Amino acid sequence: MRITEKARVFATAAHAAVGQFRKYTGEAYIHHPAMVADIVANVGGTDEMIAAAFLHDVLEDTKVTVDVLRTEFGDEVANLVLWLTKVGEEHHGNRAARKALDCEYLAMAPAEVHTIKLADLIANTPSIVEHDPKFAKVYVPEKLDLLVVLTKGNGDLRNRAYELCWEAL
Repeated sequence: MRITEKARVFATAAHAAVGQFRKYTGEAYIHHPAMVADIVANVGGTDEMIAAAFLHDVLEDTKVTVDVLRTEFGDEVANLVLWLTKVGEEHHGNRAARKALDCEYLAMAPAEVHTIKLADLIANTPSIVEHDPKFAKVYVPEKLDLLVVLTKGNGDLRNRAYELCWEAL
């Protein structure tokens, strides 16, 4: 089985095991990572990048550990997912402080991570803007701050992400 298909099946099972669904639509959660993976694939992402796109939320949202990711997918995919996992936690302060930590962390990430994160932003933004306008007023400015540091990723995705954010304002 290709690593991308293995990652899709693994992420589907991991999110389902914790009963996770898309917040606004109630669809199976895997629809979001699959959308991110499709975006990454469409800009020429490697199989490892596509696998990481499928897995990008498993460390935050499921019981999967980084050791399990290393065993199942190898160091490269596990490291990409680690870069994509939030570092800001409750004990770091308010939401703004946590998001600032995440921005600082992602600024140091490799280009592959920036591309996946841009795809994640593109996949999430329209749904948030459509279904939760109140939260979008917080979310979109945070994403504009994040875009300032996501300079190493795919340029077309970066432009698309900026367009989505500016349209949402």
